[in-house]
Amino acid sequence: MTQALILGMLGGLGAPEIIIILVIVLLLFGGKKIPELMKGLGKGMKEFKDASKGESTTTEGENK
Repeated sequence: MTQALILGMLGGLGAPEIIIILVIVLLLFGGKKIPELMKGLGKGMKEFKDASKGESTTTEGENK
């Protein structure tokens, strides 16, 4: 993604606003839980991307 696209998606948030949001997320979830949340978010985005392409991510072992 280009920097302009990322800034456009954030709606013009400045550095202070982003820092405040990150501090709030850190306080709510704690340092140990954030990597797990990001991993789940990444899996969800990958599954959504694959589903939008029409690809199936299930294997035969999961269907049984």
